[in-house]
Amino acid sequence: MKTTKMKLGNGYVDVSVPEENFLGMIAKEVPAAGMTEEQVVLDALAHPIGTPRLKEIVKPGNTVCVVVSDITRSWQRMWIYLPYIVKELNEAGVQDKDIRFLCALGYHRKHTPEEHGKLLGSNLIDRFRITDHDCEDKGNLIPLGKTSRGTPVIINRIAAEADHLVLTGCCTYHPWVGWAGGKKSILPGISSIESIQKNHLMTMDEHGKQRPEVASGNIKNNPIHLDMLEVAEIVKPSFIFNVIMGYDGKIARAVCGDCIKAHDVGRGIVDELYEVPITELADITISSQGGYPKDIDVCQTGKGIYHTQAATKPGGWIIILSDCTEGIGPPDANTIFLELDNNEDRHREVRKLFTVPKYVSYYMCTAAEKWNIIIVGNGDPALLAKTKIRTAKTVDEALETAFKEAGRSQKIYLMPQGSSALPKLKKI
Repeated sequence: MKTTKMKLGNGYVDVSVPEENFLGMIAKEVPAAGMTEEQVVLDALAHPIGTPRLKEIVKPGNTVCVVVSDITRSWQRMWIYLPYIVKELNEAGVQDKDIRFLCALGYHRKHTPEEHGKLLGSNLIDRFRITDHDCEDKGNLIPLGKTSRGTPVIINRIAAEADHLVLTGCCTYHPWVGWAGGKKSILPGISSIESIQKNHLMTMDEHGKQRPEVASGNIKNNPIHLDMLEVAEIVKPSFIFNVIMGYDGKIARAVCGDCIKAHDVGRGIVDELYEVPITELADITISSQGGYPKDIDVCQTGKGIYHTQAATKPGGWIIILSDCTEGIGPPDANTIFLELDNNEDRHREVRKLFTVPKYVSYYMCTAAEKWNIIIVGNGDPALLAKTKIRTAKTVDEALETAFKEAGRSQKIYLMPQGSSALPKLKKI
């Protein structure tokens, strides 16, 4: 048997497949950074890309808004790097009272005080106020113009009125904008619901299919990316700080400086670490969403499905480990899964009022028309009863279902980092 450990919730499970079925491991041998996480952060801050150091940009008396990712992105370990960003600001003479933390919720749910504490960490939570962005709170949103594609640029008042806007986050593959991080902290992170809807509707063509150029690892002719670039040019953040995570779940690399130039370098690092060439597609791909909080709910599982399908033959099997402890996720995702029972109605619902959870949920339902999808974890099967997505308690149970329906000679990839690694089919 070929066995590897994969994350599920807060732990790991052993995933084993017969040697004769094993096609390969979709992962890379990533060299160690050679530095601690703290050293990676300090080295990046000392060598910004396209700007002076942060402490040379700000001045005493300036107000600074630091944008941080939400709890579903807490795997990026922001409590490691945020204290060093604050230290840079303090060294420049910026006082604590002039620093505000703004959580880039986009359209995600609000946080509990405990979750705020986890994001900032024990060193900062008692010193600073952190505010959740609310994309529907018109009293705290400021209009700044429109992009050439008609997207209204409306952002959080705290960010708009600060002397300096500092964006933080993680550069990683993203199934729509190509790579997360950088400008994505503005849109959808701290933008209005109108801005988010207008931009994200460009994921689909008129038939409800995802546009081929809207894909992980692609920015060429990608309207989501290009529209977000224009938003960044209008908002003009002063500085970004983005980490790139290693396979061990710790910060492996970091880039900072100019919003565009630093992110360009970050994208190259992500390719180096996570683009995995393959020469053929598998009949079955077994992958992990990446453990908590990446597998916190069904809706978050969509990213792993995007990447896993890139390694799997149409009509084949996607078996994805995702614990889904918070059920389906946001209420509007519930609408797609629980209230509608066909993809035509789901498409109409997304068109009527586009939100990220609705579209991701709709996409998962359409993917289940093309691949056999089984989510392995502790999720409630009843939540997906109106879709073609199936559930199983164990990988062995899911694999046995695939073998019974498709035969025991199926070729299998193992993909421990389903939401991070990107398989790329190469011609030989």
